[in-house]
Amino acid sequence: MGIRDLFNIKKKSDSRTSQGTPYERIGGEEKVRELANTFYDIMETDPLASELLAIHPQPLDRIRHVFFLYLSLWLGGPDDYQQQFGHPRLRARHLPYTVTPELKAQWMYCMRKAMFKTVADITLAQQLIDALDQLANHMVNTK
Repeated sequence: MGIRDLFNIKKKSDSRTSQGTPYERIGGEEKVRELANTFYDIMETDPLASELLAIHPQPLDRIRHVFFLYLSLWLGGPDDYQQQFGHPRLRARHLPYTVTPELKAQWMYCMRKAMFKTVADITLAQQLIDALDQLANHMVNTK
């Protein structure tokens, strides 16, 4: 199930739902950028995410930006990520890395904290967390 299915979002040529995309409902570019940066701020400062931080290339400036672009696309916003990098192919992009259930849990921990700090609509935040949890499960490639 994709984000479009979760929120019953139609293709751009179709009419939009009255509520808009999750990207729009969050607050657009500014809030999505805040979400991406808050996620990485938590990862950098919270000792519970130290293993996750250790596998990320430093400095985090580039990956913060790429993550912002990906989140924008995933949430139904601009497709700048796809224009610059092609189809996300997340599973394939993560296969070179060892992604354990523990790393997935650390990723979700950071995302939960960032999501509930950034997104004012708690129901929307929880729906996004649920969808991201399913996506993160798909990235796990090692027990």
